[in-house]
Amino acid sequence: MRVVIQRVNHAAVRIDGEVVGQIGKGFLLLVGLKEGDGADQVKKAADKIAKMRIFEDEAGKTNLSLKDVGGAILSVSQFTLLANTKKGNRPSFVDAMRPPKSQELWEEFNQHLRLAGFEVETGKFGADMKVELENDGPFTIVLDLDE
Repeated sequence: MRVVIQRVNHAAVRIDGEVVGQIGKGFLLLVGLKEGDGADQVKKAADKIAKMRIFEDEAGKTNLSLKDVGGAILSVSQFTLLANTKKGNRPSFVDAMRPPKSQELWEEFNQHLRLAGFEVETGKFGADMKVELENDGPFTIVLDLDE
């Protein structure tokens, strides 16, 4: 499982020009599930993200969590995070988990975050989405559970 965590001032997802999910201050999460991932990886990632301290305190140190700043989450499923680019010029996506299992696990991941007390907005699984964001910092982290 791989999650790109972007600290944002605001973010939104549009499908055919219509906003389907949007947040103010918080995390934009791009979520990629790979073959072999399961409930353990999903829970571990959600727990790690829920406790991640990447917001600045009054001294300018990254000591504050999403909960500390009252932030929200916009979660977007993105299988392309699992692209293998080792050979050739065309990425291979053979490691990406296929639906419907990937959709089930992505929804389970979002539910873990909700149970941790966060407002979680989402994109739409499998849709052609346009993601808008204002990255704060910029501050972007890749959480890769394989490392």
